[in-house]
Amino acid sequence: MRRNRGLPGFALYEVLLGLTIFVVGVLALGRSVENCMRASALSEEENRVRQLLANRMAEVQASPVHPDAEKETKVDTGYGVVRLIQKTVPEQLEDADNTIIDGISRVTLSAEWSRGGVKQSKRLVFYVYRAG
Repeated sequence: MRRNRGLPGFALYEVLLGLTIFVVGVLALGRSVENCMRASALSEEENRVRQLLANRMAEVQASPVHPDAEKETKVDTGYGVVRLIQKTVPEQLEDADNTIIDGISRVTLSAEWSRGGVKQSKRLVFYVYRAG
C-alpha cells in the first residue's frame, strides 16, 4: 500500500488560503458597511439643516410683520448645535412700467455648524413682500 505524503500538506495550504480570502472579504464588507453608515448619518444631518432652513423660511413668510433686520438663534439638532442667522435688507424693485415697488425685502438665512472640526454652512435667499 502506497501513501502519498504531499496531499495532507496541500490540503492545509488550501484551507489557510481559503481562510485568508474569507477574512479579507469580511474586512472589506465591514468597511463598506461602515462607509454606508457614515454616509447615511451625513445625509440625515444635511436633511435636518435643510428642514431647519425651510421651517424658518415658512415662519418668516407666514408672519404678518416685517422680518427682523438681523436675528441669530442656536438650535440643537441632535447632531450638534446649528447657528441660524437671518439678515434682511430692503429691496426696491421696478416693474415693467418702471414703477418702484416698495415693501419687498430680501431675506438671507444661513445655517452654520461644525462637522468633525470643519465648519459647514448652507444659505437660503428669498423675498418677502409686506405692504405699508
